[in-house]
Amino acid sequence: MADDRPAAHAPGSFDPVPLNVRTADLPIRLASAGMMLAVLLLALWLGGQALDTFIYLVALIGFVEFMLLVFKATPRFTVRLPAVIAGAFYFGCAASIMAGAGTFLLVLVIGVTVATDTGAYFVGRAIGGPKIAPSISPSKTWAGLVGGMVASAAWVFAWVFAIDAPLDDWLGPRFELGLKMSAQNLVGAVFVGAGLAVVAQVGDFFESWLKRRAGVKDSSRLIPGHGGIFDRIDGLIPVAIVAGLVATQMVV
Repeated sequence: MADDRPAAHAPGSFDPVPLNVRTADLPIRLASAGMMLAVLLLALWLGGQALDTFIYLVALIGFVEFMLLVFKATPRFTVRLPAVIAGAFYFGCAASIMAGAGTFLLVLVIGVTVATDTGAYFVGRAIGGPKIAPSISPSKTWAGLVGGMVASAAWVFAWVFAIDAPLDDWLGPRFELGLKMSAQNLVGAVFVGAGLAVVAQVGDFFESWLKRRAGVKDSSRLIPGHGGIFDRIDGLIPVAIVAGLVATQMVV
């Protein structure tokens, strides 16, 4: 997820921030992350109407933050109106898919987003190298993208494999999943995971681009150390939409 900071020498311009500055608020970030994880796990445990309400509430807050970014990015009503309409469809479609998804797809989408961010962060930090689009997100590298793709592919493979094969059958020859996936199709799961990682990064870049147009670092200050809700779900939104479409094709 995006972590962009404005440079002091030019409004709307961003430069990479030294590591000691980025990690200064680490305790706050960890505490906020723990709280967000606890709320998410509670919503998943409650399920049903409580989970759906949580999903739609998160989407609504993210959409409001999106609108505020659009309003800051342009004063033109002819741009704002279609952007807000498109944003309503974007957030609403993702929320509907997540609310209607079963546990398998819901956990898969969340896992892909987390795995992509984690893999991209650690591999990007370890290897560095050429930037993908430094004018939009100066910290994103091609190495990080590959790391995110590998992590996401590994997650999807592991999740499909775990759901597909009961504990007492993991070493056996039979792998049948309710989504009509067989043993050979687990290879397809790897490619799906890698592709969804690219989708997550596209969502991340989209929000980074919008924040640069608006001249802000975060979509809001709602979450201490993490910015806004949109900052946390920028990659999850397109992943949910694409994964929902893929899942629909698989069960048809």
